[in-house]
Amino acid sequence: MKFSLSALTAATLIAAAPLAFAQNVAIVNGKAVPTSRLTVLEQQIAASGRPVDDATRAQIKEEVILREVFVQEAQKRGIAATDEYKNQMELARQTILIRALFADFQKKNPISDAVLKGEYDKFVAANGGKEYRARHILVEKEDEAKAIIAAIKGGAKFEDQAKAKSKDPGSGANGGDLDWANAASYVTEFSEAMIKLDKGQMTETPVKSQFGFHIIRVDDVRQAKLPAFEELKPQIAQQMQQQKLAEFQKTLREKAKIQ
Repeated sequence: MKFSLSALTAATLIAAAPLAFAQNVAIVNGKAVPTSRLTVLEQQIAASGRPVDDATRAQIKEEVILREVFVQEAQKRGIAATDEYKNQMELARQTILIRALFADFQKKNPISDAVLKGEYDKFVAANGGKEYRARHILVEKEDEAKAIIAAIKGGAKFEDQAKAKSKDPGSGANGGDLDWANAASYVTEFSEAMIKLDKGQMTETPVKSQFGFHIIRVDDVRQAKLPAFEELKPQIAQQMQQQKLAEFQKTLREKAKIQ
């Protein structure tokens, strides 16, 4: 059986058509738009945490087609030959290349669980132990602080004295309440006096710090409740990766010969 050239050509085109459409999103003004462009945008959206459903894919497809339409028009108008375009392209090339460099560095320099756990242990050591629910009244002069202590001992309410006389606007309005915190959260003079107090006890004498004179009362004491390692692990990892990346950038800058 003989086939004409036109019949063979038609058969070849029919067989190749499904493959061509599978490889391309569309053909715009005779130019094929590859499916890979669609895939890249889908991956970017998925990486941002957004779901990629059929409706999203349809929007992405339209976006890819529109981009090709606009690019073709820009090329027709000679925009790609302008200095402004070339400068912007160079900046974009640098940005993409630098981003890829940093991603490659982080991929090749992962932070082990042992290192992350060590950093977590440091956090626990610095923030563990006891937490104090304290109140304070802050005034400028020692004599004024002594008068307030005498008034409280005489029956005046600590909270009322704080609201009326404390120059710490944040806690004063709340009766001197400082909420729960560990001793390291305060200046040395304050924390040293506070940790000597038992629950419900007030300082007998004013405590001087850089801010003035404090009258301190401890309302309660408890063991610090810290998040578990697994809860903080992502945050610690991110911080340590940023630190390593910053060190990498600094090293490259120092090694570079700049004239």
